[in-house]
Amino acid sequence: MPIYEYQCQSCGHEHEALQKLSAEPLIICPACSKPELMKKISAAGFRLKGSGWYETDFKNGTKKNIAGEASSSSPAKSTGDSQ
Repeated sequence: MPIYEYQCQSCGHEHEALQKLSAEPLIICPACSKPELMKKISAAGFRLKGSGWYETDFKNGTKKNIAGEASSSSPAKSTGDSQ
């Protein structure tokens, strides 16, 4: 659920509310009890940039592909004589 920011047009009180996307906006100020609360437009607390999250995004040095290292360090399977 997103956190919405509100500000009272009467007393200037700022308020944050955890609400569902489908919830009606709040209108009653919790500080002065007047129906002057307006929803503010604000940015999210974090931003996802780029094309996605990859296992190599936060690796350094020679450990770039952990999934590949696990498969290459295991013994190779023999494909002959199975028939």
